[in-house]
Amino acid sequence: MKRLYRTQYDRKLAGICGGVAKYFSVDPTIIRLLAVILFFVSGFVPFIIGYIIAIVIIPNEEDV
Repeated sequence: MKRLYRTQYDRKLAGICGGVAKYFSVDPTIIRLLAVILFFVSGFVPFIIGYIIAIVIIPNEEDV
């Protein structure tokens, strides 16, 4: 069973993009580029709020 975790070793900020990339088995750079595009398209604040919520909700890889 696959679970979504914040990655411990492939992180730039909080490990959200690395964890999503690992979950979907894609390159983390693609997820990071999509995140930057979404950041600018969403109008900054909604993306930042969503990212902070993801940091709180998604467990760290080593904590489990």
